[in-house]
Amino acid sequence: MDKLFNKDALSYHASGRPGKIEVVPTKPYATQRDLSLAYTPGVADPCLAINKNPEDVYKYTSKGNLVAVISNGTAVLGLGDIGPEAGKPVMEGKGLLFKVFADIDVFDIEVNEKDPDKLIAVIKAIAPTFGGINLEDIKAPECFRIEEELKKALPIPVMHDDQHGTAIITSAGLLNALEINGKKIENIKIVVNGAGAAASSCIRLYIKLGANPKNILMFDSKGFLYKGRPDINESKLHFASDLPNMTLSEAFVGADMFLGLSVGGVVKKEMLLKMADQPIVFALANPTPEISYTDAMSTREDIIMATGRSDYPNQINNVLGFPYIFRGALDVRASEINDEMKLAASHALAQLAKEPVPEEVNIAFNVNNLKFGREYIIPKPTDPRLITRVSSAVAKAAMETGVARKPITNWELYSDELQKRLKIGNPLIRQIKTRAKHNPQRVILADAEDYKMLKAAEIVLNEGLAEPILMGNVLVIKNIIKEYDLELESVEIIDPRSHAQAGKRKQFAEALYQKRQRKGMTFNAARSLMMHRNYFAPMMLEAGFADAMVSGLTRNYPDTIRPALQVIGKAPGANIVSGMYIIIAKNGPVFFSDCTVNKTPNVEELVEITLQTCKAVRAFKITPRVALVSFSNFGSSDGDVPLKQRKAVEFLHKNHPDMIVDGEIQVNTALNPDLMAESFAFSKLSGGAANTLIFPNLESANIAYKLMQELGHLEVIGPILSGLKDPVQVLQMGSSVSEIVNMITVAVLDAQVMKEQKYKLGI
Repeated sequence: MDKLFNKDALSYHASGRPGKIEVVPTKPYATQRDLSLAYTPGVADPCLAINKNPEDVYKYTSKGNLVAVISNGTAVLGLGDIGPEAGKPVMEGKGLLFKVFADIDVFDIEVNEKDPDKLIAVIKAIAPTFGGINLEDIKAPECFRIEEELKKALPIPVMHDDQHGTAIITSAGLLNALEINGKKIENIKIVVNGAGAAASSCIRLYIKLGANPKNILMFDSKGFLYKGRPDINESKLHFASDLPNMTLSEAFVGADMFLGLSVGGVVKKEMLLKMADQPIVFALANPTPEISYTDAMSTREDIIMATGRSDYPNQINNVLGFPYIFRGALDVRASEINDEMKLAASHALAQLAKEPVPEEVNIAFNVNNLKFGREYIIPKPTDPRLITRVSSAVAKAAMETGVARKPITNWELYSDELQKRLKIGNPLIRQIKTRAKHNPQRVILADAEDYKMLKAAEIVLNEGLAEPILMGNVLVIKNIIKEYDLELESVEIIDPRSHAQAGKRKQFAEALYQKRQRKGMTFNAARSLMMHRNYFAPMMLEAGFADAMVSGLTRNYPDTIRPALQVIGKAPGANIVSGMYIIIAKNGPVFFSDCTVNKTPNVEELVEITLQTCKAVRAFKITPRVALVSFSNFGSSDGDVPLKQRKAVEFLHKNHPDMIVDGEIQVNTALNPDLMAESFAFSKLSGGAANTLIFPNLESANIAYKLMQELGHLEVIGPILSGLKDPVQVLQMGSSVSEIVNMITVAVLDAQVMKEQKYKLGI
């Protein structure tokens, strides 16, 4: 799949608006007055205020939440010296991670300058723009001096993440590994292969933790670093050993820890056998570790191992550190990031790994109960507690060491603010995709004669989200695959009209006839319907030849859902089918229902729609906070619609007292906790915003989600169907590739949940 991944990587960066980040205004700009306040003459007032008191720059500008990611492109992601322009995608990617994980804004700045003195001068000159500086992909040994000089000269946090990020994360892993094997850091023998920026910083931090420098043996690409070796530069001389020259294999004798920041395959199985009992192996070359996880674990069962890869336990990932370290430093307006702040981050990560893991993390990694031990010594990047634990620890360390200029006084309030920031980006889609990857399902794609559907199939196959089954004319599908060079050779293609499917057509027609013979359907009509994809596909699902189905890209909604209802039918106990949309808002997902099926539901149907929607929301591991919306707030207006919503709520309160549900209520009240608390403190929704909106009719629901989609420019997933016996999801006509991928992933999740429920019921 390397060819496909390379192609998609280029398309990802080039499609739509090129690049990965943009600048978005944070203040109104619609009117002439707005523009006058934003620029001239209104801008003069904050300028004069800052001129009078320079610290006011944090009050009136974005400086306090703005980090520069700066590189000269001399050591880019293992690609080497490829220059500033070629390194820009990496810097934009770093900016994206800052924003997604810690809500920090970034300007990426690529500087065409290799002279350290000139580069230092450039960065000093532009530093007033920023609240912090993240140096990135600058080669050693120049990077050491550049960082040191900037830290001395600038009153803002400066960190070279290539050095310190890995050091901070591996220090956390080392602390926990030593707790497991019972060894003391001051006694362990450490072998290090690699002597670049990351390795050097790791050893410096390990020494801060108590490691004995005499017990550390370091190797670079030319061999052992020992005193007297003629070709050692000044930065490496600091780590040179008093011991005589030796090979890497000889150094492994009796070693308690191996740290690899070098090249893949350099460590052999027999070298691991020479290590002491309960050895720690951090093989961090990426994507190929110094020794593979499989080889290492097959050699010794007592190893505690970490790699840089996400597909094995204990991934050392810098994203566990830098977003939260800068977040904490910015929030207390720290003048630097010192060793105490780095160690505070390490200790916070180590402690977090020893605490009970949130269920959403267990679900994301497909484990029953992830817990502290040999295969879990470092938190997962998806752990929602990272921002509060690490950022708070860094901020406290800054305050304790006297480098904080804006101390935090209310830590509980600060923690709440950090959790709100975590909702930036789309963690829901990340969660769904992670869960899908751990148990992909067979999904029929009924509109496979369309390029967008085939491209989506290629993506879900490549990412391991699903096992697509393509339905349509084989020749047409193969021609599209060939024309667009899609990697789908191994995927099954089924044409309901083909001679090869004659047996299934007869089998399915007989089954459909048995279902519908007392509803006006003849056998000949059933046999004719089996020539159509939207009848043949649900029959395949019904017969167990697939786990889920996605259709609707090229047909209108009624023509797609009707066959599914006739073939599959409603789930046991369901009287209706309903359709829900997920609106991905800045503060988290909001669920709209019913937006697609029931035109004017009565009270009983509204109750069932609410219960179906809540069940669907819980499948995403989210607690539904439900508002039955109207133009009235708790009886403020009369009418059939408010009365209908009110009666549905009365039933739910009586029969489902634990459900967080209320209404009738206006949408703005339901979504505004302050307004709710001020005017309707009695409501079950008081104390937080609603995240699930039940509309009184199809018209209002359909209008609402389409307004959010078009005017709000928000990502929308759906419609997600509830109430069918088997997983069928129907696309909007003309859906984008991304929307199709999301719906296929939802179908996989739906199939997983249904299978689990059937297993529990013994079906």
